[in-house]
Amino acid sequence: MILTEKPATSSRERSLVQLLLEHPATDDQPLVYCGDIELSAGAVRRAAKGLSDLMRAAGIRPGSVVADLVGGGPRSLVVMYAVWLAGAVYMPCNDRLTDPEIVQMMEEAPPTLVVGASERLDALGVTAARIHESGTLGWTAGRDGTDPGHTYDRDVALVMRTSGTTGRAKAVLLRHSGTLEGLDAILDRIRSGSTRTPRDTRPPTPNLIPVSLALWAGIYNTLFAFRAGAPIVVIERFSTDGFRQVVGQFDIRSTVLAPAMITMLNDDPAIEDLKPLRFVRSITAPLRKEEAERFFARFSIPVLNSYGQTELGGEVVGWTAADVREFGASKLGSVGRPHGGVGIEVRGGDGSLLGPDEPGEIWVHSPFLMRGYATDTDALSDRLSEEGFLRTGDIGSVDADGFLWIHGRESDMINRGGMKVSPEEVEEVLVGHPDVVDACVAGIFDARLGEVPFAWVVPGGRFDPGGLAEWCRQRLAPYKVPVGFEVIDTVPRSDIGKVLRRSLASGRQSAT
Repeated sequence: MILTEKPATSSRERSLVQLLLEHPATDDQPLVYCGDIELSAGAVRRAAKGLSDLMRAAGIRPGSVVADLVGGGPRSLVVMYAVWLAGAVYMPCNDRLTDPEIVQMMEEAPPTLVVGASERLDALGVTAARIHESGTLGWTAGRDGTDPGHTYDRDVALVMRTSGTTGRAKAVLLRHSGTLEGLDAILDRIRSGSTRTPRDTRPPTPNLIPVSLALWAGIYNTLFAFRAGAPIVVIERFSTDGFRQVVGQFDIRSTVLAPAMITMLNDDPAIEDLKPLRFVRSITAPLRKEEAERFFARFSIPVLNSYGQTELGGEVVGWTAADVREFGASKLGSVGRPHGGVGIEVRGGDGSLLGPDEPGEIWVHSPFLMRGYATDTDALSDRLSEEGFLRTGDIGSVDADGFLWIHGRESDMINRGGMKVSPEEVEEVLVGHPDVVDACVAGIFDARLGEVPFAWVVPGGRFDPGGLAEWCRQRLAPYKVPVGFEVIDTVPRSDIGKVLRRSLASGRQSAT
């Protein structure tokens, strides 16, 4: 089944740096809020220009890679735009990663320059040129580099990492042009369903960025805000009370939240309301329908899912306010409908196209597609069909109204003697039990059936494996019921909230 909409108008801008230079905020107007820090548009532009000059003096040339050890605060935003002012490629490295993980990133896309604290750069053994942090938005030149690094063409904007939840993380090359077109496609859909009039001169509400700027979700939503002409509010460390205060202080009506944040708000009895918040978009990882329903029941705020992958250049499927008005809660749990220029196919195991409500693997045709992978040049072509559709590895279905529903990852599906089991479906049932706070389901080896579902649960009351099995048998087909249950303190998740099933499954060799 193929769904397409009118292609988005291509942007004439070829660099994401224009989002800062041509932002409607004047030099004396605030652009970035972060805790007690307030930065004007002029301060960000001047800081980016000064750092860009320092980078050029350190040997940066167009297409060079600049690695940035991203910590807290808004400083990485300035580094990112300084890199683009120099015509270079930005590679954020989460400072929370271990030294070997960061070294691996730099080996896959060797940088000409690295920006970060001098002590950490010493520990990493960086041979590239260095720029050291000095104060809140200050930098000083470090030693010269001995490695010229790698160079990409001018349309490559970022080197981002995939989540790595289903295998080794890959370095993805994202484009200036594709990212801009993707942002415009979303804005076109949102504005087409907006109640604002052409004469409405109200300044845009700040966009809330509750996730790290080391992650694509944080960067993408920052770029989205700037493309919309809005300032941003960066939350360094998420807390329920801090979030509630920021929402009220900045009159936030719509925001993005990771599933773990939505659960924290659901579980905090001290949070009685989130006014004036009206919509929440769930990002970074699948959100359980039960959590979305709990959030709506508590705060009367609908949670709208969306869908995208780093390889696709960001969000390609989502909701608009018009969708909410038309369909209300009847589509709760769907990730929405395709943005402009995006095509969706759902295919069966034999490659055939499937009809409405038939689950299969999702293939996406996106004008915002990545340039490719930094190290494996054949990996992208292996995932593309002749028609240019990318194999996502996700299982889903499209209903008669064009809404996409995600059922899980192909690599996570459990093949129990030829019968497919979705871990997410079983987890939903388990979390619905009054004595279960959280759960993870994965396939483990079985000599007769190949693999069988096994469950790890975080109990909120008495742990009764027999009772949990009976609970599942009343709600699931027999082959979907876990063969065993184990207590854990917490479900392991990545920085963006995705369940790390492999880390649990690898520790249990078989069902016995």
